Amino acid sequence: MSDSSAVHESREDSNRDGQRTGPATFYRQVVAELRKVVWPTQEQLITYFTVVMVFVLVMMALVSVLDLAFGKLVFALFTGNSSQ
Repeated sequence: MSDSSAVHESREDSNRDGQRTGPATFYRQVVAELRKVVWPTQEQLITYFTVVMVFVLVMMALVSVLDLAFGKLVFALFTGNSSQ
């Protein structure tokens, strides 16, 4: 995957001499990038939170059921009734 020419040129322009940027420049760039971020509304945030929590709870339940089932299976295999 290659970068577009605009991205590639901006990288070259900002770091033409191969020198590192200073802390003040870095901070300014971070603030500038954070201003571009589209922050979610409260309604979107609540929706995303609910979706994630439901997904996590379903996955916890699935893993718990599988753990219980495999645990019982292994326990039955190693402590099963053998007629020898």
